[in-house]
Amino acid sequence: MLEPAPFFALENISKRYGGIHALRDVDFACSRGSIHAVLGENGAGKSTLMKIMVGVVQPEDGRMVLEGAPVTFPNPSAANRAGIVCIFQELSLMPELTVADNITLSSPPRRFGFIDGRGQRRRSEELLARIGCEDIDPLSRVSDLPLSRRQMVEIAKALGRDPKLLILDEATSALTSADVDRVYRMLFELKARDLSILYISHRMYEIEALADRCSVFRNGRHIETFVKGARSHDEIIGLMIGREIEGQFPAKPRRPRPEPLIKIRDLSWESRLNGVGLEAGRGEIVGLGGLDGQGQKELLLALFGVLRGVRGTVTLEGQPTAANSPKAAMSGRARMALVPEDRKSEGLILSMSIADNISMASLDRLSYGMFIDPGRTRQAVERAIEQLQIKIGSAGDPVSTLSGGNQQKVVLAKWLATNPDVILLNDPTRGIDVGTKQEIYRLMRELVEKGACILFYSTDYEELIGCCDRVAVMYDGRIVRELEGDAITERNLIAGALNIAERREPAHV
Repeated sequence: MLEPAPFFALENISKRYGGIHALRDVDFACSRGSIHAVLGENGAGKSTLMKIMVGVVQPEDGRMVLEGAPVTFPNPSAANRAGIVCIFQELSLMPELTVADNITLSSPPRRFGFIDGRGQRRRSEELLARIGCEDIDPLSRVSDLPLSRRQMVEIAKALGRDPKLLILDEATSALTSADVDRVYRMLFELKARDLSILYISHRMYEIEALADRCSVFRNGRHIETFVKGARSHDEIIGLMIGREIEGQFPAKPRRPRPEPLIKIRDLSWESRLNGVGLEAGRGEIVGLGGLDGQGQKELLLALFGVLRGVRGTVTLEGQPTAANSPKAAMSGRARMALVPEDRKSEGLILSMSIADNISMASLDRLSYGMFIDPGRTRQAVERAIEQLQIKIGSAGDPVSTLSGGNQQKVVLAKWLATNPDVILLNDPTRGIDVGTKQEIYRLMRELVEKGACILFYSTDYEELIGCCDRVAVMYDGRIVRELEGDAITERNLIAGALNIAERREPAHV
Protein backbone atom coordinates (compact mmCIF):
# COMPACT_ATOMS: atom_id res chain seq x y z
CA MET A 1 0.00 0.00 0.00
CA LEU A 2 1.48 3.35 -1.11
CA GLU A 3 1.95 5.71 1.83
CA PRO A 4 -0.06 8.94 1.27
CA ALA A 5 1.66 12.31 1.49
CA PRO A 6 1.37 13.88 4.96
CA PHE A 7 -1.16 16.66 5.44
CA PHE A 8 -0.09 17.49 9.00
CA ALA A 9 3.20 16.28 10.50
CA LEU A 10 4.84 16.54 13.91
CA GLU A 11 8.62 16.23 14.11
CA ASN A 12 10.60 15.46 17.30
CA ILE A 13 7.80 16.79 19.53
CA SER A 14 8.36 16.68 23.31
CA LYS A 15 6.24 17.86 26.23
CA ARG A 16 6.81 17.49 29.96
CA TYR A 17 4.48 18.04 32.92
CA GLY A 18 6.61 18.39 36.03
CA GLY A 19 8.74 15.25 36.18
CA ILE A 20 6.55 13.32 33.71
CA HIS A 21 7.34 13.13 30.00
CA ALA A 22 3.92 13.26 28.31
CA LEU A 23 5.59 13.11 24.87
CA ARG A 24 9.22 12.36 24.06
CA ASP A 25 10.75 12.95 20.58
CA VAL A 26 7.56 12.04 18.75
CA ASP A 27 7.33 11.91 14.96
CA PHE A 28 3.78 11.56 13.67
CA ALA A 29 1.90 12.36 10.45
CA CYS A 30 -1.64 12.07 9.09
CA SER A 31 -2.89 12.37 5.52
CA ARG A 32 -5.93 13.61 3.61
CA GLY A 33 -8.67 11.18 2.64
CA SER A 34 -7.68 8.85 5.46
CA ILE A 35 -8.94 7.81 8.90
CA HIS A 36 -5.93 7.41 11.18
CA ALA A 37 -6.50 5.69 14.55
CA VAL A 38 -4.35 6.52 17.56
CA LEU A 39 -4.11 3.78 20.19
CA GLY A 40 -2.52 3.57 23.61
CA GLU A 41 -3.20 3.28 27.31
CA ASN A 42 -4.32 6.33 29.24
CA GLY A 43 -1.17 8.27 29.99
CA ALA A 44 0.47 7.06 26.77
CA GLY A 45 0.52 10.60 25.31
CA LYS A 46 -2.51 10.54 23.01
CA SER A 47 -4.31 13.45 24.67
CA THR A 48 -1.17 15.58 24.81
CA LEU A 49 -0.52 14.89 21.12
CA MET A 50 -4.05 16.00 20.30
CA LYS A 51 -3.83 19.13 22.48
CA ILE A 52 -0.58 20.19 20.81
CA MET A 53 -2.08 19.69 17.34
CA VAL A 54 -5.07 21.87 18.20
CA GLY A 55 -3.13 24.60 20.10
CA VAL A 56 -4.34 23.84 23.65
CA VAL A 57 -0.77 23.29 24.89
CA GLN A 58 2.59 24.19 23.41
CA PRO A 59 5.42 21.70 22.78
CA GLU A 60 8.79 22.26 24.44
CA ASP A 61 10.75 20.88 21.48
CA GLY A 62 10.12 19.97 17.86
CA ARG A 63 7.99 21.53 15.15
CA MET A 64 4.71 21.07 13.28
CA VAL A 65 4.33 21.15 9.50
CA LEU A 66 0.96 21.77 7.83
CA GLU A 67 0.74 21.13 4.08
CA GLY A 68 4.51 21.49 3.79
CA ALA A 69 4.85 24.73 5.77
CA PRO A 70 5.98 25.06 9.42
CA VAL A 71 3.17 26.26 11.72
CA THR A 72 2.59 27.16 15.36
CA PHE A 73 -0.78 27.44 17.05
CA PRO A 74 -0.69 29.74 20.10
CA ASN A 75 -4.31 28.87 20.90
CA PRO A 76 -7.19 26.69 19.65
CA SER A 77 -8.68 29.59 17.65
CA ALA A 78 -5.52 29.73 15.52
CA ALA A 79 -5.72 25.97 14.91
CA ASN A 80 -9.42 26.23 14.01
CA ARG A 81 -8.67 28.98 11.48
CA ALA A 82 -6.12 26.64 9.87
CA GLY A 83 -8.78 23.92 9.66
CA ILE A 84 -7.65 21.81 12.65
CA VAL A 85 -10.73 21.00 14.75
CA CYS A 86 -11.01 18.65 17.72
CA ILE A 87 -14.02 16.95 19.33
CA PHE A 88 -12.86 16.36 22.90
CA GLN A 89 -14.10 13.48 25.03
CA GLU A 90 -15.02 16.00 27.72
CA LEU A 91 -17.71 18.19 26.17
CA SER A 92 -17.13 21.92 25.64
CA LEU A 93 -20.81 22.92 25.42
CA MET A 94 -22.45 25.69 27.44
CA PRO A 95 -25.27 23.81 29.19
CA GLU A 96 -27.56 26.80 29.82
CA LEU A 97 -27.48 27.94 26.17
CA THR A 98 -29.57 26.48 23.38
CA VAL A 99 -28.33 23.92 20.88
CA ALA A 100 -28.27 26.61 18.15
CA ASP A 101 -26.30 29.01 20.39
CA ASN A 102 -23.70 26.32 21.08
CA ILE A 103 -23.32 25.17 17.48
CA THR A 104 -22.76 28.70 16.16
CA LEU A 105 -21.01 30.11 19.24
CA SER A 106 -17.64 30.85 17.61
CA SER A 107 -19.08 32.54 14.50
CA PRO A 108 -22.82 33.26 14.76
CA PRO A 109 -24.60 34.49 11.59
CA ARG A 110 -25.32 38.21 11.74
CA ARG A 111 -27.89 40.55 10.24
CA PHE A 112 -27.51 44.31 10.42
CA GLY A 113 -24.72 43.87 12.96
CA PHE A 114 -26.83 41.74 15.30
CA ILE A 115 -26.88 37.96 15.80
CA ASP A 116 -29.42 36.49 13.39
CA GLY A 117 -31.54 34.05 15.42
CA ARG A 118 -33.24 32.58 12.36
CA GLY A 119 -29.89 32.15 10.66
CA GLN A 120 -28.55 30.38 13.76
CA ARG A 121 -31.48 28.01 13.70
CA ARG A 122 -31.16 27.28 9.97
CA ARG A 123 -27.42 26.66 10.24
CA SER A 124 -27.93 24.36 13.23
CA GLU A 125 -30.67 22.41 11.45
CA GLU A 126 -28.38 21.92 8.43
CA LEU A 127 -25.51 20.62 10.56
CA LEU A 128 -27.71 18.38 12.69
CA ALA A 129 -29.31 16.95 9.52
CA ARG A 130 -25.83 16.27 8.17
CA ILE A 131 -25.16 13.89 11.06
CA GLY A 132 -28.66 12.37 10.99
CA CYS A 133 -29.96 14.16 14.09
CA GLU A 134 -32.95 16.04 12.77
CA ASP A 135 -34.79 15.05 15.95
CA ILE A 136 -32.72 17.49 18.06
CA ASP A 137 -34.52 20.80 18.46
CA PRO A 138 -32.07 23.70 17.90
CA LEU A 139 -34.01 25.78 20.43
CA SER A 140 -33.78 23.23 23.26
CA ARG A 141 -31.37 23.87 26.10
CA VAL A 142 -28.29 21.67 26.10
CA SER A 143 -28.73 20.92 29.82
CA ASP A 144 -32.09 19.30 29.00
CA LEU A 145 -30.53 16.77 26.61
CA PRO A 146 -29.18 13.34 27.61
CA LEU A 147 -25.43 12.86 27.33
CA SER A 148 -25.63 10.96 24.02
CA ARG A 149 -27.54 13.84 22.37
CA ARG A 150 -25.12 16.41 23.81
CA GLN A 151 -22.26 14.47 22.23
CA MET A 152 -23.99 14.69 18.83
CA VAL A 153 -24.42 18.45 19.29
CA GLU A 154 -20.66 18.66 19.96
CA ILE A 155 -20.01 16.85 16.66
CA ALA A 156 -22.34 19.19 14.76
CA LYS A 157 -20.56 22.16 16.34
CA ALA A 158 -17.19 20.85 15.11
CA LEU A 159 -18.48 20.32 11.56
CA GLY A 160 -19.70 23.92 11.56
CA ARG A 161 -16.06 25.03 11.63
CA ASP A 162 -15.40 23.44 8.19
CA PRO A 163 -12.43 21.29 9.27
CA LYS A 164 -9.64 20.02 7.05
CA LEU A 165 -8.38 17.79 9.86
CA LEU A 166 -10.99 16.49 12.31
CA ILE A 167 -9.72 14.95 15.56
CA LEU A 168 -12.15 12.78 17.55
CA ASP A 169 -11.25 11.77 21.11
CA GLU A 170 -13.47 8.85 22.22
CA ALA A 171 -16.32 10.57 20.39
CA THR A 172 -18.64 7.55 20.52
CA SER A 173 -18.10 6.51 24.17
CA ALA A 174 -21.35 8.17 25.33
CA LEU A 175 -23.45 7.42 22.23
CA THR A 176 -26.30 5.03 21.64
CA SER A 177 -25.76 2.37 18.96
CA ALA A 178 -27.97 4.32 16.52
CA ASP A 179 -25.87 7.46 16.98
CA VAL A 180 -22.65 5.46 16.58
CA ASP A 181 -23.92 4.34 13.16
CA ARG A 182 -24.63 7.99 12.28
CA VAL A 183 -21.08 8.98 13.24
CA TYR A 184 -19.65 6.15 11.12
CA ARG A 185 -21.60 7.35 8.07
CA MET A 186 -20.47 10.92 8.67
CA LEU A 187 -16.80 9.91 8.93
CA PHE A 188 -16.91 7.89 5.72
CA GLU A 189 -18.53 10.86 3.97
CA LEU A 190 -15.83 13.24 5.26
CA LYS A 191 -13.11 10.82 4.22
CA ALA A 192 -14.61 10.68 0.71
CA ARG A 193 -14.42 14.49 0.63
CA ASP A 194 -10.65 14.23 1.25
CA LEU A 195 -10.63 15.31 4.90
CA SER A 196 -7.97 14.03 7.24
CA ILE A 197 -9.46 12.30 10.29
CA LEU A 198 -7.64 11.40 13.48
CA TYR A 199 -9.58 8.91 15.59
CA ILE A 200 -8.71 8.13 19.21
CA SER A 201 -10.58 5.15 20.63
CA HIS A 202 -10.15 2.17 22.94
CA ARG A 203 -12.82 0.15 21.15
CA MET A 204 -11.10 -2.29 18.83
CA TYR A 205 -14.25 -3.02 16.80
CA GLU A 206 -14.47 0.70 15.95
CA ILE A 207 -10.85 0.72 14.82
CA GLU A 208 -11.51 -2.30 12.60
CA ALA A 209 -14.61 -0.68 11.12
CA LEU A 210 -13.13 2.75 10.45
CA ALA A 211 -9.35 3.05 10.37
CA ASP A 212 -7.06 2.95 7.35
CA ARG A 213 -3.91 3.29 9.45
CA CYS A 214 -3.14 2.87 13.15
CA SER A 215 -0.44 4.38 15.37
CA VAL A 216 0.39 3.05 18.83
CA PHE A 217 1.74 5.23 21.64
CA ARG A 218 3.23 4.07 24.94
CA ASN A 219 4.75 6.09 27.78
CA GLY A 220 4.93 9.25 25.69
CA ARG A 221 6.60 7.61 22.69
CA HIS A 222 5.33 6.77 19.22
CA ILE A 223 5.87 3.00 19.06
CA GLU A 224 4.66 1.97 15.60
CA THR A 225 2.38 2.91 12.68
CA PHE A 226 0.84 0.20 10.50
CA VAL A 227 -1.97 -0.29 8.00
CA LYS A 228 -5.20 -1.81 9.26
CA GLY A 229 -5.06 -5.59 9.44
CA ALA A 230 -1.29 -5.79 9.69
CA ARG A 231 -1.43 -6.52 13.44
CA SER A 232 -3.64 -8.88 15.44
CA HIS A 233 -5.56 -7.76 18.55
CA ASP A 234 -3.03 -9.44 20.83
CA GLU A 235 -0.13 -7.82 19.00
CA ILE A 236 -1.74 -4.37 19.24
CA ILE A 237 -2.41 -4.78 22.97
CA GLY A 238 1.19 -5.94 23.44
CA LEU A 239 2.43 -2.79 21.68
CA MET A 240 0.14 -0.61 23.81
CA ILE A 241 1.09 -1.96 27.22
CA GLY A 242 4.57 -3.35 26.56
CA ARG A 243 3.82 -6.55 28.45
CA GLU A 244 1.80 -9.72 28.13
CA ILE A 245 -1.73 -9.47 29.49
CA GLU A 246 -3.40 -12.20 31.47
CA GLY A 247 -7.12 -12.90 31.63
CA GLN A 248 -9.05 -9.68 31.26
CA PHE A 249 -11.41 -10.31 34.18
CA PRO A 250 -10.63 -11.63 37.68
CA ALA A 251 -12.05 -15.01 38.59
CA LYS A 252 -15.56 -14.99 40.05
CA PRO A 253 -15.95 -17.15 43.17
CA ARG A 254 -18.76 -19.71 43.20
CA ARG A 255 -20.73 -19.43 46.46
CA PRO A 256 -24.31 -19.10 47.68
CA ARG A 257 -26.06 -15.77 47.31
CA PRO A 258 -25.35 -13.65 50.41
CA GLU A 259 -27.94 -12.13 52.72
CA PRO A 260 -29.16 -8.82 51.26
CA LEU A 261 -27.38 -5.69 52.42
CA ILE A 262 -29.64 -3.46 50.33
CA LYS A 263 -33.28 -4.18 49.43
CA ILE A 264 -35.10 -2.03 46.87
CA ARG A 265 -38.87 -2.33 46.69
CA ASP A 266 -41.24 -0.72 44.16
CA LEU A 267 -38.91 2.22 43.45
CA SER A 268 -40.47 4.72 41.04
CA TRP A 269 -39.57 8.16 39.74
CA GLU A 270 -41.48 10.15 37.11
CA SER A 271 -41.70 7.97 33.99
CA ARG A 272 -38.10 6.71 34.21
CA LEU A 273 -38.39 4.20 37.09
CA ASN A 274 -41.49 2.00 37.28
CA GLY A 275 -41.57 -0.21 40.36
CA VAL A 276 -37.95 -1.39 40.51
CA GLY A 277 -37.28 -4.26 42.91
CA LEU A 278 -33.76 -5.56 43.56
CA GLU A 279 -31.58 -7.02 46.30
CA ALA A 280 -27.79 -7.11 46.64
CA GLY A 281 -25.51 -8.40 49.39
CA ARG A 282 -22.01 -7.97 50.66
CA GLY A 283 -19.41 -9.74 48.58
CA GLU A 284 -21.18 -9.55 45.22
CA ILE A 285 -21.18 -7.40 42.10
CA VAL A 286 -24.68 -6.95 40.73
CA GLY A 287 -24.79 -5.57 37.20
CA LEU A 288 -27.46 -3.38 35.65
CA GLY A 289 -27.96 -4.34 32.02
CA GLY A 290 -30.25 -3.35 29.19
CA LEU A 291 -30.15 -0.81 26.40
CA ASP A 292 -28.98 2.66 27.36
CA GLY A 293 -31.72 4.91 28.74
CA GLN A 294 -33.90 2.24 30.39
CA GLY A 295 -33.60 3.70 33.90
CA GLN A 296 -30.24 2.31 35.01
CA LYS A 297 -28.66 5.71 35.64
CA GLU A 298 -31.78 7.05 37.33
CA LEU A 299 -31.81 4.04 39.67
CA LEU A 300 -28.27 4.81 40.85
CA LEU A 301 -29.08 8.52 41.24
CA ALA A 302 -32.24 7.70 43.20
CA LEU A 303 -30.35 5.43 45.59
CA PHE A 304 -27.75 8.14 46.20
CA GLY A 305 -30.38 10.75 47.02
CA VAL A 306 -29.86 12.93 43.95
CA LEU A 307 -33.43 12.76 42.60
CA ARG A 308 -36.48 14.40 44.14
CA GLY A 309 -39.91 12.79 44.36
CA VAL A 310 -38.73 9.17 44.43
CA ARG A 311 -41.35 6.69 45.65
CA GLY A 312 -40.84 3.22 47.10
CA THR A 313 -38.66 1.84 49.88
CA VAL A 314 -34.97 1.11 50.32
CA THR A 315 -33.65 -0.79 53.33
CA LEU A 316 -30.01 -1.12 54.36
CA GLU A 317 -29.04 -3.89 56.76
CA GLY A 318 -32.73 -4.41 57.46
CA GLN A 319 -33.48 -0.81 58.39
CA PRO A 320 -35.50 1.59 56.18
CA THR A 321 -33.42 4.45 54.84
CA ALA A 322 -34.48 7.85 53.62
CA ALA A 323 -31.48 8.87 51.56
CA ASN A 324 -32.98 12.12 50.30
CA SER A 325 -29.59 13.72 49.66
CA PRO A 326 -26.06 12.54 48.81
CA LYS A 327 -24.94 13.61 52.30
CA ALA A 328 -27.56 11.33 53.87
CA ALA A 329 -26.56 8.46 51.56
CA MET A 330 -22.90 8.92 52.55
CA SER A 331 -23.57 8.91 56.27
CA GLY A 332 -26.37 6.37 56.70
CA ARG A 333 -26.41 3.02 58.49
CA ALA A 334 -24.57 1.56 55.50
CA ARG A 335 -22.60 4.20 53.64
CA MET A 336 -23.04 4.66 49.90
CA ALA A 337 -20.76 6.12 47.24
CA LEU A 338 -21.59 7.01 43.63
CA VAL A 339 -19.02 7.12 40.85
CA PRO A 340 -20.86 9.30 38.30
CA GLU A 341 -21.11 9.01 34.55
CA ASP A 342 -19.32 12.24 33.59
CA ARG A 343 -16.07 12.58 35.54
CA LYS A 344 -15.41 16.11 34.28
CA SER A 345 -18.65 17.80 35.34
CA GLU A 346 -19.89 15.46 38.06
CA GLY A 347 -16.85 13.75 39.56
CA LEU A 348 -13.97 16.25 39.68
CA ILE A 349 -13.13 19.90 40.14
CA LEU A 350 -10.55 20.13 37.38
CA SER A 351 -8.83 23.32 38.58
CA MET A 352 -8.15 21.83 42.03
CA SER A 353 -5.24 19.59 42.90
CA ILE A 354 -5.19 15.80 42.75
CA ALA A 355 -4.88 15.71 46.55
CA ASP A 356 -7.85 18.04 47.10
CA ASN A 357 -10.04 16.02 44.75
CA ILE A 358 -9.16 12.73 46.46
CA SER A 359 -9.81 14.07 49.97
CA MET A 360 -12.89 16.26 49.42
CA ALA A 361 -15.52 13.57 50.06
CA SER A 362 -13.91 12.38 53.32
CA LEU A 363 -12.98 15.67 54.99
CA ASP A 364 -15.14 14.83 58.01
CA ARG A 365 -12.78 11.90 58.67
CA LEU A 366 -9.67 14.00 58.12
CA SER A 367 -10.61 16.94 60.35
CA TYR A 368 -10.58 17.92 63.98
CA GLY A 369 -13.53 20.21 64.47
CA MET A 370 -13.23 22.99 61.91
CA PHE A 371 -9.61 22.22 60.99
CA ILE A 372 -8.28 19.73 58.45
CA ASP A 373 -5.41 17.58 59.70
CA PRO A 374 -2.72 17.94 57.00
CA GLY A 375 -0.81 14.84 58.16
CA ARG A 376 -3.83 12.53 58.03
CA THR A 377 -4.90 14.04 54.71
CA ARG A 378 -1.46 13.49 53.17
CA GLN A 379 -1.39 9.87 54.35
CA ALA A 380 -4.90 9.22 53.00
CA VAL A 381 -3.99 10.70 49.62
CA GLU A 382 -0.76 8.70 49.42
CA ARG A 383 -2.61 5.47 50.28
CA ALA A 384 -5.21 6.14 47.60
CA ILE A 385 -2.62 6.93 44.92
CA GLU A 386 -0.74 3.74 45.76
CA GLN A 387 -3.88 1.57 45.96
CA LEU A 388 -5.17 2.68 42.56
CA GLN A 389 -1.71 3.08 40.97
CA ILE A 390 -2.50 6.61 39.81
CA LYS A 391 0.24 7.98 37.56
CA ILE A 392 1.03 11.52 38.71
CA GLY A 393 3.88 14.02 38.84
CA SER A 394 2.88 15.55 42.17
CA ALA A 395 -0.27 15.29 44.29
CA GLY A 396 -0.37 19.10 44.20
CA ASP A 397 -0.75 19.21 40.40
CA PRO A 398 -4.18 20.16 39.01
CA VAL A 399 -6.23 17.04 38.32
CA SER A 400 -6.84 18.43 34.81
CA THR A 401 -3.22 17.55 33.92
CA LEU A 402 -3.93 13.82 34.23
CA SER A 403 -5.03 11.49 31.45
CA GLY A 404 -8.67 10.43 31.32
CA GLY A 405 -7.97 7.03 32.89
CA ASN A 406 -6.00 8.53 35.76
CA GLN A 407 -8.74 11.13 36.30
CA GLN A 408 -11.21 8.26 36.60
CA LYS A 409 -8.94 6.63 39.18
CA VAL A 410 -9.00 9.88 41.17
CA VAL A 411 -12.82 9.81 41.15
CA LEU A 412 -12.72 6.22 42.43
CA ALA A 413 -10.11 7.12 45.04
CA LYS A 414 -12.23 10.03 46.29
CA TRP A 415 -15.20 7.78 47.03
CA LEU A 416 -13.24 4.79 48.30
CA ALA A 417 -11.71 7.11 50.90
CA THR A 418 -15.18 7.29 52.51
CA ASN A 419 -15.07 3.50 53.19
CA PRO A 420 -18.47 2.84 51.55
CA ASP A 421 -20.52 -0.30 52.06
CA VAL A 422 -22.57 0.09 48.86
CA ILE A 423 -20.69 1.32 45.78
CA LEU A 424 -22.75 2.59 42.84
CA LEU A 425 -20.76 2.58 39.57
CA ASN A 426 -22.19 4.40 36.56
CA ASP A 427 -20.33 3.18 33.47
CA PRO A 428 -16.93 3.72 35.18
CA THR A 429 -14.73 2.42 32.34
CA ARG A 430 -16.18 4.64 29.61
CA GLY A 431 -13.38 6.02 27.45
CA ILE A 432 -10.44 4.42 29.22
CA ASP A 433 -7.84 1.96 27.99
CA VAL A 434 -7.64 -1.80 28.35
CA GLY A 435 -4.90 -1.71 30.99
CA THR A 436 -6.76 0.72 33.25
CA LYS A 437 -9.98 -1.23 32.75
CA GLN A 438 -8.26 -4.35 34.03
CA GLU A 439 -7.06 -2.47 37.11
CA ILE A 440 -10.63 -1.29 37.81
CA TYR A 441 -12.00 -4.83 37.37
CA ARG A 442 -9.39 -6.13 39.83
CA LEU A 443 -10.22 -3.37 42.29
CA MET A 444 -13.96 -4.10 42.08
CA ARG A 445 -13.40 -7.75 42.94
CA GLU A 446 -11.03 -6.85 45.80
CA LEU A 447 -13.62 -4.46 47.27
CA VAL A 448 -16.41 -7.02 47.33
CA GLU A 449 -14.09 -9.67 48.73
CA LYS A 450 -13.52 -7.26 51.65
CA GLY A 451 -17.27 -6.98 52.23
CA ALA A 452 -18.53 -4.21 49.97
CA CYS A 453 -21.56 -4.50 47.71
CA ILE A 454 -21.35 -3.09 44.16
CA LEU A 455 -24.17 -2.09 41.82
CA PHE A 456 -22.51 -1.75 38.42
CA TYR A 457 -24.10 -0.21 35.34
CA SER A 458 -22.21 -0.78 32.11
CA THR A 459 -23.07 -0.41 28.44
CA ASP A 460 -20.48 -3.10 27.64
CA TYR A 461 -21.86 -6.66 27.60
CA GLU A 462 -18.37 -8.14 28.02
CA GLU A 463 -17.96 -6.24 31.29
CA LEU A 464 -21.29 -7.45 32.63
CA ILE A 465 -20.45 -11.03 31.69
CA GLY A 466 -16.88 -10.89 32.99
CA CYS A 467 -17.38 -8.90 36.21
CA CYS A 468 -20.83 -9.59 37.61
CA ASP A 469 -22.13 -12.32 39.89
CA ARG A 470 -25.68 -11.39 38.87
CA VAL A 471 -27.14 -9.03 36.26
CA ALA A 472 -30.52 -7.31 36.53
CA VAL A 473 -31.64 -6.36 33.02
CA MET A 474 -33.76 -3.21 32.81
CA TYR A 475 -36.38 -2.29 30.21
CA ASP A 476 -38.64 0.76 30.31
CA GLY A 477 -37.73 1.58 33.91
CA ARG A 478 -38.31 -1.95 35.24
CA ILE A 479 -36.19 -4.98 35.93
CA VAL A 480 -37.46 -7.56 33.46
CA ARG A 481 -34.94 -10.35 34.02
CA GLU A 482 -32.24 -11.42 36.46
CA LEU A 483 -29.36 -13.55 35.24
CA GLU A 484 -26.92 -15.44 37.44
CA GLY A 485 -23.83 -17.61 36.98
CA ASP A 486 -23.61 -19.35 33.60
CA ALA A 487 -26.88 -17.69 32.49
CA ILE A 488 -25.03 -14.37 32.13
CA THR A 489 -24.42 -14.63 28.38
CA GLU A 490 -24.54 -12.11 25.58
CA ARG A 491 -27.55 -13.86 24.08
CA ASN A 492 -29.52 -13.65 27.33
CA LEU A 493 -28.46 -10.05 27.96
CA ILE A 494 -29.64 -8.99 24.50
CA ALA A 495 -32.90 -10.91 24.85
CA GLY A 496 -33.54 -9.22 28.18
CA ALA A 497 -32.56 -5.81 26.81
CA LEU A 498 -35.17 -6.23 24.06
CA ASN A 499 -37.68 -7.67 26.56
CA ILE A 500 -38.04 -10.82 24.51
CA ALA A 501 -39.82 -13.56 26.46
CA GLU A 502 -37.68 -16.53 27.39
CA ARG A 503 -38.24 -19.57 25.21
CA ARG A 504 -39.96 -22.35 27.05
CA GLU A 505 -40.23 -25.92 25.90
CA PRO A 506 -43.85 -27.02 25.40
CA ALA A 507 -45.22 -29.19 28.14
CA HIS A 508 -45.66 -32.84 27.17
CA VAL A 509 -49.18 -34.05 27.71
